[in-house]
Amino acid sequence: MPLDLSRIRALCFDVDGTLSDTDDLYAQKVTPFLPRFLFRDPERAARRFVMWIESPGNALMGLPDRFGLDDELAAAINWLSRRRPYRTLRGRRAWKSYLLVPGVDAMLARLAERGRFPLAVISARDERGTRAFLDHFDLTRYFDVIVTALTAAHTKPYPDPVLYAAQKMGVAPEACLMIGDTTVDMRAGKSAGA
Repeated sequence: MPLDLSRIRALCFDVDGTLSDTDDLYAQKVTPFLPRFLFRDPERAARRFVMWIESPGNALMGLPDRFGLDDELAAAINWLSRRRPYRTLRGRRAWKSYLLVPGVDAMLARLAERGRFPLAVISARDERGTRAFLDHFDLTRYFDVIVTALTAAHTKPYPDPVLYAAQKMGVAPEACLMIGDTTVDMRAGKSAGA
């Protein structure tokens, strides 16, 4: 079914892989573990591995929702994140590890300048990590709504985050366009009617 652009009144963006170039970041982290004597091109092998693992990884993220454990797991993750500083294993701040997809800032600035669409972030990340990324690249100012893993009753691939964002932006879910890079993003949008 072709996309009917005339119905679009709001845009909802995923973070990882859409605004943040996480594929390159993850490939950089995996490459050192792939020895050159086994892989002719470890960088390429790492990128292929990251792409291969993405769909099963996203499916695993939805398991706590399926088993009714999402609230308990989220509470445990939030408690743990408050108990330790938001840092990577090497001691750097986690948001410094993120890469911005080239052109994202200019695109969001242009969308904001035109003022035609309210914009939302819909991420399966925790709020702290999502806001750290957006703040680091000064992107928060572009978004009317920021939806993270715990904002709605369920996270992606359930429709709840898209429904929540639509309600907060004052538009029907069918008038939203979900922009993401995984089947989890598309399923959330589709199941919400977006």
